[in-house]
Amino acid sequence: MNCYAKIMALLLIMAAAPVACSSAPQFSNVQDRDWKLVEIRIEPESIIINESDDFFTLRFDKERVNGIGAPNRYFAPYLLADKQGITIKTIAQTQMAALFEPEELKEYEYFVYLQNTTKWNIAGKNLELQSTDKDGTAAVLVFAP
Repeated sequence: MNCYAKIMALLLIMAAAPVACSSAPQFSNVQDRDWKLVEIRIEPESIIINESDDFFTLRFDKERVNGIGAPNRYFAPYLLADKQGITIKTIAQTQMAALFEPEELKEYEYFVYLQNTTKWNIAGKNLELQSTDKDGTAAVLVFAP
């Protein structure tokens, strides 16, 4: 390969690198947006949450996640890691009595899923959090904007 061909190959590689890196989802697209839980995927089935209900929500700011956990409001610090890793720390919550609690998911279970979250992803327009339940069964929490 002559010197000119080597330089051209190097320039092509350098030009393609930003395109490859920019295809990964950015957490800035998750932050400062309101998200509503619409589904929990637990193999081999899914729990569908009524989309018209705001029982389970979340919002990430720069340092904390907060939202509603049917019926209580909650907040917790979180840490981001490489390869879309995320850790949500211990959740603090208000202490309101529940007049109504959805049958498909209890507040306690929702908080366990959040505190067991290990990865985040954007799939289409939805935010997905990979987690586990209290028994270690893998689950994906799907949030719509």
